[in-house]
Amino acid sequence: MKTIAKTEIKKALETLNQQAVVWAPVKIDDTAQYAPLNEGGELALDWVSTRLSPKGALFPQTEKLYKFRTEQGELKVEAAPVNDKPQIIVGIRGCDVKAIAALDQVFYTKGYLDLNYQSLRENTTIVSLGCNEPLETCFCTSFGVNPQEAEGSDLVMYDLGDSYGFKPQTEKGEKVLSQISSLLQEKAAEPPKTKDLSLKVDLTGVTEKIQDLAMWDHPLWEKISQRCLGCGTCTYVCPFCHCFDIQGKTRGEKGFRYRCWDSCMYNDYTLMAGGHQPRPSQKERVRQRFMRKLRYFVERYGTYQCSGCGRCLQHCPVGIDIVEAIEKIKLAEAGKGE
Repeated sequence: MKTIAKTEIKKALETLNQQAVVWAPVKIDDTAQYAPLNEGGELALDWVSTRLSPKGALFPQTEKLYKFRTEQGELKVEAAPVNDKPQIIVGIRGCDVKAIAALDQVFYTKGYLDLNYQSLRENTTIVSLGCNEPLETCFCTSFGVNPQEAEGSDLVMYDLGDSYGFKPQTEKGEKVLSQISSLLQEKAAEPPKTKDLSLKVDLTGVTEKIQDLAMWDHPLWEKISQRCLGCGTCTYVCPFCHCFDIQGKTRGEKGFRYRCWDSCMYNDYTLMAGGHQPRPSQKERVRQRFMRKLRYFVERYGTYQCSGCGRCLQHCPVGIDIVEAIEKIKLAEAGKGE
């Protein structure tokens, strides 16, 4: 197995950063998130679950779509240039790789191709890092994620203690190794085993349960939503959530339109121009969140909109727990109160 000493990993990333924008988990203040290395921050590859996932590398939080201007009374529109710079995301955990595969479905399939996402995605190399010791909030194996072998990554990294091991899975992965070949050593090593996850959830029958129309107005949605503040934290930290709004800025005869992350937890998200609100309370919004993750996404794309990364468990300020919600759904009797 090709390996690199941990003391050399920064040098390797600096080498890669000369050819592409390298994203990695970096520590900022008392937490960690994915960010380009050239923006600063302390490298934190050993941080199991960053506050923000790497989805921002492919689906930026704010992104220009097109610009416009008027010339002699005529409106002219020009698409904003897409970002086609090569980039490498290093240290992605298996749960986040699964989320990227789901974003591919959203932005590539069902008759719609998002050119902004496509440009970033096709120019991105994914280097995953296996998890040896998952957190208490991790439950990825319940969603079919292998914590060590991230299906869909270009290059798999293993934490071998004093070094990292590599297993290329695509030509992109081979290219990354060739760029840092002078720092690599050949060593006999086996992929480490992941410690058992303490948190697990049985998903058997959950989708079918909430497909029953009698579950639509079940009291459990009210009970789950009673604590919800509508802050949107769950959707921003989720590696799958991709709701966005489109806004504009105009100055004089020039302006531009841009999209930015939004949240179905907000009142304004579904507020219509005539004043109608189809989701008037947090009950409907919380129900939508779990329906989307456990039913609608399954029906449309054949997979759950969750990979058990545990971020929503860690960061929800009032402790709303998707694992607990799944168990309540399974125990609920359709058409009856709790």
